[in-house]
Amino acid sequence: MVRTPRLLMIPGPTPVVRSIQNQMARETVAFGDADFIADFRGVVADLKTMWRCDGEVFVVAGSGTLAMEMAISNVTKRDDDVLVCSHGFFGDRFIDMCSRRGLKVDVLAAKWGSVPVPEQMDARLSEKKYAAVTVTHVDTSTGAMAPLKEICDMMKARHPEALLIVDAVAAAGGAESWMDWGIDVLLTCSQKAFGVAPGLAVLWAGRRAVERRAALGTIPESYVDFEKWIPVMNDPAKYWGTPPVNMIWALKESMRIIKEEGLEERYARHARQAAIFVSAMEALGFRPAAGEGHRAPTLTIFFYPEGSGLEDAAFRAKLAEEGVQSAGCLAGFAGRGFRLGHMGNIDKHTLVGTIAAVERACIRCGYRVAPGKGLSVLQEGLVRE
Repeated sequence: MVRTPRLLMIPGPTPVVRSIQNQMARETVAFGDADFIADFRGVVADLKTMWRCDGEVFVVAGSGTLAMEMAISNVTKRDDDVLVCSHGFFGDRFIDMCSRRGLKVDVLAAKWGSVPVPEQMDARLSEKKYAAVTVTHVDTSTGAMAPLKEICDMMKARHPEALLIVDAVAAAGGAESWMDWGIDVLLTCSQKAFGVAPGLAVLWAGRRAVERRAALGTIPESYVDFEKWIPVMNDPAKYWGTPPVNMIWALKESMRIIKEEGLEERYARHARQAAIFVSAMEALGFRPAAGEGHRAPTLTIFFYPEGSGLEDAAFRAKLAEEGVQSAGCLAGFAGRGFRLGHMGNIDKHTLVGTIAAVERACIRCGYRVAPGKGLSVLQEGLVRE
């Protein structure tokens, strides 16, 4: 029996295209190699320019979680008041991180599937002076996307003293965000919309965030300290921690792909294709968990059709046999649906293959759908796309 290759359609890691894989497979050189230093310098410069950052960019070995801790550690001090705006499992991570740092944490939590809105945030921010506010742009546990531009506008107009930290792990490179909207710290990692394997934490720190770090003096953390890394990011010939050479090359190739497509077009493509993909799944009876006004363009949580008889573990196992790897839901959504990523460098063939596999898995699990029902919706949309 020939094994069907599996499409990696989880919320991350995302599929890694061959040209990026080739960079990871290169013979590793010394991190002091002149050509590598030039490559690293170019990656940092591109990230700074493309995301319109007036401060510093950090590319370090680590995960998105490390980038979250890096953000908190460099702009807050013990007993600072911090407002955590959460609409899912990963937004809640900031609560634990901030508490461990000795911060005074208040939480504005939205019901799963919805998001905090600027009016709610304004009301909470008016109650006391906060040093920082955290917002999750896209939470992969819910598939919901916060209205980031509106939040930035509200904070600039109403609460400019508070620094805005944005977790863009499942958004940067797939959902629109620019540092000059008024974001002070933006963070992500390599394996989501950048389409690189796991291994890199990426963080943009605006001028105000860099100034806040300088005002703190010595901080307890070492590895994630902005002031340890700024000399390296400005001149990669310098040393603090060993850079992951091949991963930097992979990110360079990812940046080449993004520049070739154009960042604005990349955002627009994600939005267009996500809408088409959701329509195809809805034609099969699946329902997105996030409300229509705030669905993420990078992934979707699909609830199983009522009365379908589909059982989560069995369905996802059949879907894997049919060639698509999906992710289970978390916390209160567990068992009610499954998660499909549609971000990064995936193409139309991948989307077609995914919907076809979903149809086959449904039929094999006893949920009768007309073969091609979802595919026809997808294909009609992709032709127009």
